[in-house]
Amino acid sequence: MKSPEMEPCLHPVSQHEQPLPTRRNDLLARLSPQTVYDLAIVGGGATGLGLALDAASRGYRVVLVESDDFAKGTSSRSTKLVHGGVRYLAQGNIALVREALHERSTLLRNAPHIAQPLPFVMPLYAWWEKPFYGVGLKAYDALAGKSGLGATVFLSRQETERCLPSVQMAGLRGGVKYWDGQFNDAKLALALARSAALRGALLLNHMRATRLRYADERVCGLQAEDALTGETHTIEARCVVNATGVWVDALRAQDGAQQRMVAPSQGVHMVVDKKFLPGHAGLMIPKTADGRVLFAVPWLGQVILGTTDTPRDDLAREPLAFEEEIDFILQESARYLRYPPKRSDVKSIWVGLRPLVKPPQDEGNNTKALSREHTVVVSRSGLVTVTGGKWTTYRAMAQEVLDRCVDSGLLASRGPAQTEDMPLVGADAGANAASDAAARVSMSEPEGVHSYGSEQVWLGQLPGTQNWLTPSLSEAMVRFAARYEYALRLEDVLARRSRLLFLDAQRAAEIAPEVGQILASETGIDPDVPGFLKLAAQYTLA
Repeated sequence: MKSPEMEPCLHPVSQHEQPLPTRRNDLLARLSPQTVYDLAIVGGGATGLGLALDAASRGYRVVLVESDDFAKGTSSRSTKLVHGGVRYLAQGNIALVREALHERSTLLRNAPHIAQPLPFVMPLYAWWEKPFYGVGLKAYDALAGKSGLGATVFLSRQETERCLPSVQMAGLRGGVKYWDGQFNDAKLALALARSAALRGALLLNHMRATRLRYADERVCGLQAEDALTGETHTIEARCVVNATGVWVDALRAQDGAQQRMVAPSQGVHMVVDKKFLPGHAGLMIPKTADGRVLFAVPWLGQVILGTTDTPRDDLAREPLAFEEEIDFILQESARYLRYPPKRSDVKSIWVGLRPLVKPPQDEGNNTKALSREHTVVVSRSGLVTVTGGKWTTYRAMAQEVLDRCVDSGLLASRGPAQTEDMPLVGADAGANAASDAAARVSMSEPEGVHSYGSEQVWLGQLPGTQNWLTPSLSEAMVRFAARYEYALRLEDVLARRSRLLFLDAQRAAEIAPEVGQILASETGIDPDVPGFLKLAAQYTLA
């Protein structure tokens, strides 16, 4: 008889049930070599986690392993935007924009506590910009249709200043306001992981896939090593999916692939005080001096400036910004902000590597010209690889990958995807959408109890609810991360369960010892405070 904990949970999941515990020993106890999984996923970013939820909700037996922490790489280092891709519209990629706009609406509906609409204002300084960008944004609205978040409107010079109080007024002719979405990327990744677990999936962070396993020249599973203990585990699976983002080529090489599939591009983001862009609207510059896009986005009490798009050959887990990228963001910000930030104003700087799909023959090194769309490849041995894409379309990507697994004969069909109308953990499935939206705290405000959505009631029952380590992080939140959000290391808590490292690296370093003590008392595992302090130093500009 199959053990009850291994059976997929096929019944609807109540959003008010007590959170599912994520104790490490209990999770490891379920990783039995006698179990044959339908699907083994390597990679715990947006793509892998979205796939785990899709597959588990269809009734497949799913295991996912992530070498570090969920969303450790690219998936926690985005510009925090849920968008259809205005610039892809300019490129004529209508199908991609239409799909992304649909998925934008789906995401905001399924995770309203961590994904919300956001108005953007594009300041206009040249006479031709109003008709040029206005027509494009009106087309953006038309493509969104019923999924639109708000109408594009033209603004006078004074109205533009009211929306962007710190905008550079010299030469300003007016502006255009349009709508997209923003989200907490790492928290969304955790919501996907926890939603998949509620439906029977087994997910393990800090578990590195070391090699693929074969039978009769077909992939039949993998070997994995516990990064905390060094213990090796054997995983048997009918289908293995390589969803490791910019690192997919490493696993493909084990499978005999000769050519690289990904050309990494580096994106740099810097965080400054909200005084540099007060209000609740984002600033968007569609074409900077060198043709790139620049954003200034209010997020969790601070402002994000970025991003760059720079080719990179190495695949460091913690890539560093190039000096020219730092200079570029600060110089371009000074063109559009009345009181531009300086290096000394930067509270945190982080770098993400984007997995851009290489064309068959690489004709140069310009990553802006490479594909942002995802690609799914099935090798002769049956290894399925997916890479590319973006956060907004994670759900559609997962659906396509799973359908491809079925079409390739690697999995038996279990019906269509179930995720389009599936509220994620923390979303209140029974709330009235209109009244809930009116009461929702803006994502431009600092993190707090409200960030937990419908799980606030469970957070309030943990020790330390009144012991605030910072204005946005309590002792209870650390305990919640350890008990219900897979947190094992200090970095897991301060970088991704809380976003403090990404918002104020110095403050994160200051509270690290106290947070580490609380975490260790919950897990019994060394939280690695020295390692986190070294990491935090990389998130500051000396």
